[in-house]
Amino acid sequence: MSGVGARRPVIAIDGVAGSGKSTLAAALGRHLGLPRLDTGAMYRAVTLEALREGLIQPDGTDASTNEEALAALAASLALVLGDRVLVAGEDVSAAIRTPEVDRAVSAVAACPKVRAELVRRQRAWVVEHGGGVVEGRDIGTVVLPDATVKVFLVADPAVRAARRAGQLGTTPAAVAGAMGERDLQDSRRRASPLVPAEGAHLLDTTERSVEDLVAEISGWL
Repeated sequence: MSGVGARRPVIAIDGVAGSGKSTLAAALGRHLGLPRLDTGAMYRAVTLEALREGLIQPDGTDASTNEEALAALAASLALVLGDRVLVAGEDVSAAIRTPEVDRAVSAVAACPKVRAELVRRQRAWVVEHGGGVVEGRDIGTVVLPDATVKVFLVADPAVRAARRAGQLGTTPAAVAGAMGERDLQDSRRRASPLVPAEGAHLLDTTERSVEDLVAEISGWL
């Protein structure tokens, strides 16, 4: 599905943590005049609210046993995505990027019923906006397999850790282990595993500028 009713290009950007998905998606959106959807923020917002409401333990290990409640939360969440992430009018842009959410988000995202609800919302977003740049971990494989362009990003682990540390204001050593564990969990999950989509362009962002990547991807449209 490329987004029924899409009137503009649909660009699917997947990749491992710290590979530059958000930075690239934002730059592409600006360059091409396309709206952008960060699907990872959706899973993080659900995880944040689940932690706040006590639906899951801090490490998320009980997420699968509370899947029905988590799916209901995902369906009812008053979520607005744009330059900021709003939940029921509250700006949670910073709150969803904390180590606490990092620890639990993979377990929540592994719940098939949660994924089904958020995939529904993601496809509806593409229809509503008539296309756009959509980033995540299963966009080219599950959400939008017929996207105009599919991209899968990778990067050197040390570079990825440095990027994430800069975002969180911590050290690369403090985040490297958690990043690797999340990628491993997401690549092994049964529901929508983290893998390159068929026909996706594999791009290593380690030593490439955002401008260079934007120019290359734009040339594929």
